[in-house]
Amino acid sequence: MINETAASVEKESGRKVVNLGQGFFSYSPPQFAIEAAKKALDVAGLNQYAPTRGLPALRKAIADNYSPFFGRELDPETEVVVTAGANEGMFSAFTGFLNQGDEVIVFEPFFDQYISNIQLSGGVVRYVPLHPPKDDSVRTHSASEWTIDFDQLAATITERTKMIVINSPQNPTGKVFNENELRKIGDLAIKHNIIILSDEVYDRLHYSSFTRMATLSPELARLTLTVGSAGKTFAATGWRVGWLIGDKDMIKYVAAAHTRICFTVNTPLQSAVASAFNQASTNGYYEEQIASFQNKYNIFVKVFEELGLPYTIPEGGYFLMVNLAKVKLPENYDFPASVTEGRARDFKLAYFLIKEFGVVAIPPTEFYTRENEHIAENYLRFAVCKDDHLLVEAVERLRSLKKYIVEN
Repeated sequence: MINETAASVEKESGRKVVNLGQGFFSYSPPQFAIEAAKKALDVAGLNQYAPTRGLPALRKAIADNYSPFFGRELDPETEVVVTAGANEGMFSAFTGFLNQGDEVIVFEPFFDQYISNIQLSGGVVRYVPLHPPKDDSVRTHSASEWTIDFDQLAATITERTKMIVINSPQNPTGKVFNENELRKIGDLAIKHNIIILSDEVYDRLHYSSFTRMATLSPELARLTLTVGSAGKTFAATGWRVGWLIGDKDMIKYVAAAHTRICFTVNTPLQSAVASAFNQASTNGYYEEQIASFQNKYNIFVKVFEELGLPYTIPEGGYFLMVNLAKVKLPENYDFPASVTEGRARDFKLAYFLIKEFGVVAIPPTEFYTRENEHIAENYLRFAVCKDDHLLVEAVERLRSLKKYIVEN
């Protein structure tokens, strides 16, 4: 619905919308990564099949770059598998471990691909929501204030629970799970021998301290599969290069499933990512990226501060959750059935912003079950992984929201 509405608005008005909806970049990967990709295409062998576990140069680069975080030397031969993006890697993990009827616990809001991937593998999803602060409609707050009810989490575990999925930094809230939270989750995983799939695709974009589940204890290292993404790290979502890191006795099942799902990942871009990793470790790229995104947030949040609309201050990633409970939609506005029938209020908000202001955002109840969508029905999610001038344009357009804001 969102993309169709945006396209129709552009066609009708002849004016480009500012698309802050989907989390793809509006700009190219860093030049050193692009040059590495161009060079790879000129090497005959790099245009042929790579080994199914991944190009040796990339597996080594991943191991070299992640070993300092893990506090030990990772073995690129037995502990790393390269996948066709993080999504295929996670599907391989679900396929490799889930039997029909096995249960997987997912925190809401969730990355929507988790659900279909789990269900296609025969799994059953069990949901545990994160809870924002009670006054989130009137107060800007840190993503750290989205919290887990650990009694509810413990009660959700059954004898069929096979996996728990964690996303940190999280899409869409920007929450970074702190060490205490991870240890509580980890203690439950150890107690019940549950695999943890730790989706850390935004691990190079965190603005507070960041803890990796697999580093907390030898027991958790054995149970945890860590997911990474070149698309997020190097602004190259179309390259579809991801990876999983895990204990050799765990990762072999991921590798076996991956072999049957897609066999291998495109070779030249694996080579380019290997080179990008090696250069980024010394050229200041990661620090520049963090500074760049902090600046993007600073540009974009100004309009919500001016309007008095509270938002969640992200600890990582490149999304912003804004609470629009104060926005009063016009009575008798001509909303189509696609945003009114069976949809929460955020779909109306998203439609209204596209039609009236030409700014695209995502309604986050898409990342919730019907039971818990009330938590996010007044929010919209904006992606700031865009050129600065687009964020400035969005700010200018959204200032016109002022006339629709009603204080409680």
